[in-house]
Amino acid sequence: MALHIPKAPGFAQMLKDGARHFSGLEEAVFRNISACKQFAETVRTAYGPNGMNKIIINHIEKLFVTNDAATIIKELEVEHPAAKLMIMASEMQEKEIGDGTNFVIIFSGALLEAAEDLLRMGLTPTEIVEGYEKALSKALEILPTLVCYEVKDIKNEAEVKKGIKTAIMSKQYGNEDFLTEIITKACVSVLPEITSFNVDNVRVCKILGSGLFNSQVVQGMVFKRNVEGDITKKTGAKIAVFTCAVDITQTETKGTVLIKTAEELMNFSRGEESLLEEQIKAIAESGADVIVAGAKFGDMALHYVNKYKMMAVRLNSKFDLRRLCKAVNATALPRLTPPNKEELGYADTVCVDELGDTSVVIFRVEAKESRISTIVVRGSTDNYMDDIERAIDDGVNTFKGLSKDGRLVPGAGAVEIELARQVSSYGETLPGLDQYAVTKFATALESFVKTLSDNTGVKFNEVISKLYAAHQEGKINYGFDIQDDRGAIIDAKEAEIFDLYLTVMWGLKFATNAACTILKVDQIIMAKRAGGPKAPSNRPKNDEED
Repeated sequence: MALHIPKAPGFAQMLKDGARHFSGLEEAVFRNISACKQFAETVRTAYGPNGMNKIIINHIEKLFVTNDAATIIKELEVEHPAAKLMIMASEMQEKEIGDGTNFVIIFSGALLEAAEDLLRMGLTPTEIVEGYEKALSKALEILPTLVCYEVKDIKNEAEVKKGIKTAIMSKQYGNEDFLTEIITKACVSVLPEITSFNVDNVRVCKILGSGLFNSQVVQGMVFKRNVEGDITKKTGAKIAVFTCAVDITQTETKGTVLIKTAEELMNFSRGEESLLEEQIKAIAESGADVIVAGAKFGDMALHYVNKYKMMAVRLNSKFDLRRLCKAVNATALPRLTPPNKEELGYADTVCVDELGDTSVVIFRVEAKESRISTIVVRGSTDNYMDDIERAIDDGVNTFKGLSKDGRLVPGAGAVEIELARQVSSYGETLPGLDQYAVTKFATALESFVKTLSDNTGVKFNEVISKLYAAHQEGKINYGFDIQDDRGAIIDAKEAEIFDLYLTVMWGLKFATNAACTILKVDQIIMAKRAGGPKAPSNRPKNDEED
């Protein structure tokens, strides 16, 4: 009897054929580090106001042109398990703050790059992790002392502009003043008296054509569609919202009706018509000027809606219906019944407008504070408007961060250099091997200024030495001036370049945690993939498929 001899000795014989297993420093740790380094280098060139754009084509062949790291990582399906850990950290940053995703990836990539040198020197991953954690707690201790400005009144537009301008500048350099203006206006106008700010209350409606500077803020909602009936404008409108179709309702039971004479036939259809007319007349008598439905308007129903001089709008999305109810303070009714006073919404004007060749329906609420505001973005291409939308998203999220914690730290790399300087001098006081890791943590912080200067085309060494010299003299708000191609430095506080305190704090935490987690991995075991072999993509087409 022949014995079955396992194909591979050791760990592999325990697993199914086709499983992969990597272990040890060379196979696992260095491979993970090199994958993460390459990934960080990919998004590093997209960092800062002078960051380059990437063209991403996702799995369904949709094209994205952006320098927003969150979008890049969301649309790229990264397979490598260690790089995925970095992506998870930056996704957490996106959920927590809504900005600073690139910060997390660049910093964790820089920490891993520094760890590679330490491992080659002979340090163990555990010692490096301990050093990084000490450096992080020291950095988080120093960070509150570097706050240089605080937004006290979140309703003061001038103060808020200072806080969100830098976040928008990093996405749309050159258009930041105009975008800051409209985003601040949109955010402050929907700020409720007591409760916290909700990001969903600022909507974006993208309409092709014209230019960015024709974008505007509308208090209320804007929908890219036309009205169903003949009436196109109502002022001081009372709005009835229905989630059902405005049409003759089908009865639940099917019955057979025997009609003997022509008169009976006339009366039969007239009965249905008069029932529908009564329903719509009752809605009109309740005071409603505008009917909004979540499904179709029947031809007969539309005739009566026009007869009673009401405006008819159809919205296909149930989410849009909910938002509209919130904007105009209406209650959505599931059946075609006349609404009472509490269920009717109110808008100052509901009208059809034409922007370019696109018809839009505008529900405008001019009250002291509306519940929802819409930024109507104009632009030459869809990709361009998508990128503007991402910049708006960053600005709105930064506003949300300001409403939680108004503290701001100097931008332009100033806070990172000051942290690097103080963490480095703290590292020199430590005994043992931790000090090497703490010093490398400080070096990793320099990578932000290095990236900014590389993307601007300036020699990195000159900028770093100038900054360290200024910070040594106590000018802790000095950062890199991207407008000067000779590598000049600038007072970030005077130039009003600020980063949100929360963005930097969470960014440092998430990046260090991701790097430490990756360093603690010493084995990668990958089970065999489920499913059979992949179908060949370049097979010739059959005649039937043509």
